[in-house]
Formats: sequence, C-alpha cells, structure tokens
Amino acid sequence: MAEDRAPAGRKPYLAGGAEFAALYGVKRLQVSQWISRDHTLDYRYAKIISGSPYWLLQFVKGFGETTPRPKHLNQAELERLTKEQDPGYWVREVEQLPPLVGQAELVALFQLPSGELLRKAISTGRFRPADYNLSGSPIWLLEPVVADAPALQAGARAVDWAIDSKVLAALREGSYDGPGSRIVPRGKAANKTAG
Repeated sequence: MAEDRAPAGRKPYLAGGAEFAALYGVKRLQVSQWISRDHTLDYRYAKIISGSPYWLLQFVKGFGETTPRPKHLNQAELERLTKEQDPGYWVREVEQLPPLVGQAELVALFQLPSGELLRKAISTGRFRPADYNLSGSPIWLLEPVVADAPALQAGARAVDWAIDSKVLAALREGSYDGPGSRIVPRGKAANKTAG
C-alpha cells in the first residue's frame, strides 16, 4: 500500500492535544476529559512521543462523527494545520508512521546526561530544526537526525553525540520503552497515583 512508506521529504499529518482541541473549538482540558471521563477518546490512534500523545490527523478529522453527540470540525483550522505540516501525507494506522522522536527520546538516543545539552544545541542551530512543533513541543523524524549524527560528532566539544545502537534499533522497530515512551500523569492525576 502506498501509505505504508513515507514519501521522500514528506511527513505524516499529526495533531497534539492543543491542535485536537483547536480543531473542535474546545479547551485543551476537554480533550483530556474525552479520554479520562467520557471515554470517547483513547490512544489507539496516537503515538506517544516524549510522554505526550500525538494523534493521526486522519483519525482526528473523523473523530467528531464517531461520538454519541457529533462534534463539528473546524475546516479552516484543519487547512491551517495541514498547510503548516506540508508537504505531508495521510496515515490511517499508527503502525504506518515512520519513527518519530521528541526531546526525551533524543536524550536517550545520544546518551546525553541531560536535556539541557540538547536544548542548547537546538537553540544555537547545531541541531536540525524540528519537523513538527505540536502542542508547543518539537518532534523530529528519526532518520534525518541519525543521518546528521556524523556532523554533530565532528563539531562536538564537550558531548560525543554517540548514538546508542539499542535505543536506535528499538525506535526503528517501534519497541522503544525508555524515557518518553509513556504518558506520565501530571497535576491532580499525578497526586492520585503517587498516594
């Protein structure tokens, strides 16, 4: 199937919690309530990256039609989001996504002692720009990051930027279970699980 492979230079259309909320004209908290209280939404069509869910935009645009009380999709917001992610392509199943990483996965991949080193490399332009900025978080396609590793290593002073081969293999296989692979409860939800 053509959608199984990422077209060269393109990325799949995605939406984080903030974009999901904007597409349906609700506050971001409402998206969380659809999951935790109403159970009309789950993570089946989401990829967890750096501890946050990112849904397939193909799923998000049809979500409002699948709920007990239909929800209206903001077409202008959908057009804005797809234009922002162009050149992009539609994906129907999470398994069709190429490997994607956020800051937590990159810290593990490069065996960095902290996220601060990565953030500094990003802010100074030594690290490639993110492929996405969804819900305020940067996300990268894994393979271009890996291709850039030799240049990072060549220009390194204090950090080796050596790739952990086990983490890389797990990210490519979709079996990664390290930092960022799970949603960590925050706020009141975190207090309930801690007690």
